[in-house]
Amino acid sequence: MDFRLMGIDNTPLFHTLQHMMDISGEESDKPVNAPSRKYVRDAKAMAATPADVKEYPNSYVFIVDMPGLKSGDIKVQVEEDNLLMISGERKREEEKEGAKYIRMERRVGKLMRKFTLPENANTDAISAVCQDGVLTVTVHKLPPPEPKKPKTIEVKIA
Repeated sequence: MDFRLMGIDNTPLFHTLQHMMDISGEESDKPVNAPSRKYVRDAKAMAATPADVKEYPNSYVFIVDMPGLKSGDIKVQVEEDNLLMISGERKREEEKEGAKYIRMERRVGKLMRKFTLPENANTDAISAVCQDGVLTVTVHKLPPPEPKKPKTIEVKIA
């Protein structure tokens, strides 16, 4: 269709639409908002790291499967005052001379989970224990705040 015959080829809307079409045509091979490699790697790690979360009267307990990792390979951190981050990385065993893989099914790579802690979590009282490839992180709760007592105001005579 020839837009010049319709008299709209010089309108601002036409130029904007044409510019948008030119941009989308030039960058069709590049995703516009493609996630970074680190983001994709972290998202895959979080999706592949199973975890259970339990609440007890005095604590929260996070149970995370970390198969094949020793306690020194696992990192437990609190970021931004309320974000519990658990991570580790499982590496492939070094191949011995003369051996070759026939099948590789066990997962290797980064393991990670992030949890937003509730307001009553005591980030100064966190413990972590790893036994048989299962990490248990215990976050103790803060005591409930004291209820405010009513304040009596003396009424003066004017």
